[in-house]
Amino acid sequence: MKFTCLSKDLSGLMAFSPIPTSLDALLFEESNNNEKRHKIEDLLDAKSLIFAEPWYKTVNNLHLWNASLIDVILISSPMGIMGLPFLTRRKGLSAKIYVTEASARLGQLMMEDLVSMHAEFRQFYGPEESNFPPWLRQEELEILPSVLKDILLGKDGVESGGWTPMYSAADVKDCILKIDTVNYAQEVCYNGTLVIKAFSCGVEIGSCNWILDGPKGDIAYLSSSCFFSAHTMTFDYRSLQGTSSLIYSDFSSLSDAQDIEDGDNNSDPTSDTLLPLSFQDMDESSLNSDENLEEKEKLVFICSCAIECVKDGGSVLIPINRLGTILQLLEEMTTSLEASAMEVPIYIISSVAEELLALLNIIPEWLCKQRQERLFAGEPLFAHVKLQKEKKIHVVPNIHSHQLLMNWQEPCIVFCPHWSLRIGPVVHLLRRWCGDPKSLLILEDIVNPELALLPFKPVAMKVLQCLFPSGIGLQKVQPLLKTLQPKTVMFPEDLRLKTSFSCEKSFSVSYYTEAEPLKVSCQKDSSELKIAADLASQFYWKTFKKEGINVTRLKGNLLMENGRHHLLLDNNKKTSESNSSLVRCGLADYNKLLPALSEMGINASIEIVKDDVESQNVCLVHTKEPYKALIEIGNTSTVITTADANVASILYKAIDNILDGV
Repeated sequence: MKFTCLSKDLSGLMAFSPIPTSLDALLFEESNNNEKRHKIEDLLDAKSLIFAEPWYKTVNNLHLWNASLIDVILISSPMGIMGLPFLTRRKGLSAKIYVTEASARLGQLMMEDLVSMHAEFRQFYGPEESNFPPWLRQEELEILPSVLKDILLGKDGVESGGWTPMYSAADVKDCILKIDTVNYAQEVCYNGTLVIKAFSCGVEIGSCNWILDGPKGDIAYLSSSCFFSAHTMTFDYRSLQGTSSLIYSDFSSLSDAQDIEDGDNNSDPTSDTLLPLSFQDMDESSLNSDENLEEKEKLVFICSCAIECVKDGGSVLIPINRLGTILQLLEEMTTSLEASAMEVPIYIISSVAEELLALLNIIPEWLCKQRQERLFAGEPLFAHVKLQKEKKIHVVPNIHSHQLLMNWQEPCIVFCPHWSLRIGPVVHLLRRWCGDPKSLLILEDIVNPELALLPFKPVAMKVLQCLFPSGIGLQKVQPLLKTLQPKTVMFPEDLRLKTSFSCEKSFSVSYYTEAEPLKVSCQKDSSELKIAADLASQFYWKTFKKEGINVTRLKGNLLMENGRHHLLLDNNKKTSESNSSLVRCGLADYNKLLPALSEMGINASIEIVKDDVESQNVCLVHTKEPYKALIEIGNTSTVITTADANVASILYKAIDNILDGV
């Protein structure tokens, strides 16, 4: 089996400009005037961005794939499902698509919201004139600053084939119809041979890791995972133990590693809770305490900054990124406002916000233990239910809705999409407040904040960027793998220098890079055969004492079902010693062969020689009278050589009489 990492980052929206306003008309005209555009010392400003309907960056050369060759697609998170319509709208795709039920429901709403936000671009720019956008032409790419060129073409300059236009609402509906949903730990079988199971990874509601169990071995796929979560089910790492192979695909450690190198990580790298010898011997509350405390402290700090901002008369803008973080921030924000005796309106602006918040309160089986206990206590799973009833938060579908216009007041706190700062309500509000030094923008895990804010410069408002745990920290990688005990680990090449494995590790490590196939070893030590008890009782066993094994014969069907071999006998042709001819096995013993030949009136002599090729002894039995032939007895076979077929048959019968039979 071969494994290929296709891509780690499918986002390229920041290369595009938000929809221009009347104030940006001059920029728009200049960007479309080729005579005025030229490269000046790699200058990057708002005019450098692409003024066109955005395309989306997917796997390179996706349009060249033969979709009919794809058998199975596994989706690990609600965010991951957002790229699926790019694939399902291709002709010939018949693959089984597996995703958890929660990820499918949340992902559908997120895709519908993205389509709704993208519609503004199509209304502004109109229909595209060709299937190949002008901004992908070589002459246009050459005049782009290097930062934008890297986004469009990749650092190696070969990723232009990864761009594709936005999917439609119809594509989303068709995509959802092709999905098979699963629950955590539920077994689903593909083609009778591969058993697939999803287990919680603790990052987002519905996000998961996978185990693929086949007749030749099992593989664990480990995506971004968190040991602690205040909203979703915790990381079920125990279910990943003891697999033949493990694919480590948590790239969140890349940013973790950078923090450590730059000296920005304030956590103690020698802490016992961060470097346990093994997770098995630790109490889970101890293991999670640091992540819990770190996340809580960040939430409290962000809210304190927001409260100070509002006190000064400024507004707070929070682009929606990770759903779980937003839910916790919303709860903490309202708690802080109540503690400070302030009445500040909180708005949630999204075309799917109402449906999304309603869905979150009816999926308790996907939530953490603490949230589930609220259900049994008769309390809402999340605080937004109570806050909406008390009209402390206002949920509206868009920035121009009548409800928002009637209730709008500043200062306020707004949650809205999109985290890229290129589409959605966030663009309108950021343009409104970017010049206000009293206002605050809160960003979560933006790779390039300078580029993200480029269209809104000069930016006078305060900007707070925060990173929340979204994966396995570098300090926990080795203890986790030691606990999981796979035989082989496929590890990202990007993390090779960040994590050095000890020579005493119990598993082998192979490193993979993007677009380069890597052979996956997933061979089991043994295979299992399921035989019904009533069928097994019909066997007649023959014991071979020398070999120390029991052997029986049977005639029937060997089937593969649910990833396991099943033996079905033909009831009309039962095997028994009385009605079946024996099948001989083993090697001829020349000490028994000579007397057998003598009883048949055949004279023979023995010669022991050494086989130069095999470096082993071979017994040569020469028959002289009345038949001339040669019998060669080796370690793995017996060969009769003679010019007469009748003589060969007679000698075969002599050998047959001295061999064991089944």
